[in-house]
Amino acid sequence: MSVDLKKTASNGNEKMLITQEQQGKINEVRRLIGPLSGKAFVYCSDTSITRYLRARNWNVKKAAKMLKQTLKWREEYKPEEIRWEDIAQEAETGKIYRSNYIDKHGRTVLVMRPARQNSKSTKGQIKYLVYCMENAILNLSPEQEQMVWLIDFQGFNMSHISIKVTRETAHVLQDHYPERLGLAILYNPPKIFEPFFTMVKPILETKTYNKVKFGYSDDQNTKKIMEDLFDLEHLESAFGGNDNTPFDINKYAERMKEDDKKIPSFWTREISPSSVPIDVPSLDSIKLDTDSDASDNEKIVSSSDSVTDTGSVDPDQNTVIQEERNTSAAMH
Repeated sequence: MSVDLKKTASNGNEKMLITQEQQGKINEVRRLIGPLSGKAFVYCSDTSITRYLRARNWNVKKAAKMLKQTLKWREEYKPEEIRWEDIAQEAETGKIYRSNYIDKHGRTVLVMRPARQNSKSTKGQIKYLVYCMENAILNLSPEQEQMVWLIDFQGFNMSHISIKVTRETAHVLQDHYPERLGLAILYNPPKIFEPFFTMVKPILETKTYNKVKFGYSDDQNTKKIMEDLFDLEHLESAFGGNDNTPFDINKYAERMKEDDKKIPSFWTREISPSSVPIDVPSLDSIKLDTDSDASDNEKIVSSSDSVTDTGSVDPDQNTVIQEERNTSAAMH
């Protein structure tokens, strides 16, 4: 078993280069979409179209169809019009919130705590998720387009989760926010979660599934990766950090209300058609040989493609960064 701390796919400062062929496909998607105005025009930047092309492996027709469906959804659902007052009741327990820190690659971080579920309403839960997604995007730097999900399983039991909500979450995330998720770390999931995860795997696209990583507080490699990803002074203690500050709904509400004031200008801003995000370095700076199956989701894994393809992971390039845990249950 070996550890290589030197190899890294990218320094994170290089601009992603769009080839002439790729730019041609972006232009072709624009042609298929047709003339746009207002918020739809703002939404369909070259960067946004590129995410849809990547989600559909650069298939122009499939990407255009997917984007059209999102434009229709946004016109009907109006996610950019959701305000704090609309979802405050869903938010009051801190079951999902945007952290006040970013990771070391500039990605916004959504913290999720399933055990704090306070609603039986699928509609309400999805509306709050959409609000959180829009808020996370609102707070991205111009050079970044991805976010990280940290999911804390402390106190979790199966009553805190449902297939229906999970299915709808996957639908919204995969169909209308393609390539926005860079990494989702499931921290200390209990054994009872394994059958559920196996059950929901079929509704996850391969790219999404490969972004879901399992981490454990008693694993040294998980601790190393959390240190590499986050400033431990700001990271919550639930994820191995040093911040013990409890969630304060009143302070969080004020943050969100201030963010809500930024939304109108966000949707009237000038768009640079050729703007593209930077490559975010992957975690393959740590390579750990193992006799186990590298696709086993009982490990945190990553690859260069997890960031250069705005979050997708090539299973053949997985970097295993957590030793195989003593469990025989398969997570596939």
